[in-house]
Parts: sequence; structure tokens; C-alpha cells
Amino acid sequence: MTRVSDKNNFVYLTISLVILLLVAALVDQFPIPLGQHLVQAFTVLTLASGVIGLRNTRLHFNTRLGLIAGLAVIVLLGAILDASGLHYAHLLILISFYTWATWLAARQVLFTGPIDGNKIVGAICIYLLMGLIWSLCYLLIAQAIPSAFNGLEQLPWYENFADVSYYSYVTLTTLGYGDISPVAPVARFLVYMEAIVGVFYMAILVASLIGIRASEIQAKDD
Repeated sequence: MTRVSDKNNFVYLTISLVILLLVAALVDQFPIPLGQHLVQAFTVLTLASGVIGLRNTRLHFNTRLGLIAGLAVIVLLGAILDASGLHYAHLLILISFYTWATWLAARQVLFTGPIDGNKIVGAICIYLLMGLIWSLCYLLIAQAIPSAFNGLEQLPWYENFADVSYYSYVTLTTLGYGDISPVAPVARFLVYMEAIVGVFYMAILVASLIGIRASEIQAKDD
């Protein structure tokens, strides 16, 4: 297995995020005990090892045994928080972590060295992370305001994770199927802000990165 470095970390992260969304959908389709907690735990460890781990290759969960132990600890903590009724605390912790991971990824993409293929993939990775952050924000609102969204069942937040992630990415890409729709004013605010950010992100940031990369290649050829 190729070692994770600043030359390939975003490839690993992007693949991991896609697998996360696929597994979340499968767990939603074929429920298993603690399934969504396991999905979240896997994501936290993946992001930590791929983004934060660049600064410290001796992280304990870089080994197979450490990964299994880390998964067990995070699943247990998540289950304890939710069983204790601390849903808001759990969601806020996840939102904070994903935001931090996104910021670290953005710093590597935007502020370090020349643009290469890994950083272009990193821009896509950040886009996927933004969709997850908004998903968690929607889940937080749905937890606080049960009627905030039409088309969303009143279930514990982790059981709605797959549905809300789907809705978030549909909104981020401005596709808008309409099967889930915001009702509460704060939910509507977050929805149109996500659509605006998604459009400008793809139009400006990704296009700029590709343009800079093309200019660098042309300069080398000249």
C-alpha cells in the first residue's frame, strides 16, 4: 500500500469520502446495529489520517490495530452521546471536526507550492466536505425543529444521515429534485447559501486551479 503523503493524500480522501457516502446509503438500505455510527467513525479516522496525519506520520491509528481501536472508541463515544440524549453535542463536535479538516485541506490546496494533480483532486475533496458540513447543519436543524423539512422523517439524526446527505449534494449542485424541501426560515437560509457557495466554488476556485495548472505546464513547455 502506497504511503499517504502530500502528493497523494487527496486521492485517498476523495475515495474515502465517496465510499463513506456509498456505505451510508447501503446502511440506510440494509440497516445494521450501530451502522451509521460506524460510518461516522470511519470518516473521522480517514480525515484525521489523511489531512492532519500529514503533519505527524506517527499517529496511533495509522496501524491496523490502531485503526480498529480508534473505530471502537469513536463508535462507543458516539453511541454514548446519542444514548444520553446529547444529540446536539454530537452534531456540533462533528461539524467542528469537518470544518477543521476542510480548513486544513484548503490550506494545502491554496497556500502551499505549485498546483499539481493531487491539489486539483483536493479541490473536489473540499467540495465533498462542504456537502457533508451542510448535511450535519441540516441534521442539527431537523433535530431542533422537527418540521424544518418536508419529506424528511422524524428519526434520530444518524438514521437520517443518508437522506440528508443526498439532499445536501442535490442542493450544492443546484439540481433540486424537490422531494425534500425546507420549511423553517433558518433551513431555507442554509439551503440557498449552500446553493450559492456551490455554484461560485465550482465556477471560480476549481476553474482557477485548473487554469493555473495549465499555465504552469505551458511555461515548462516553453
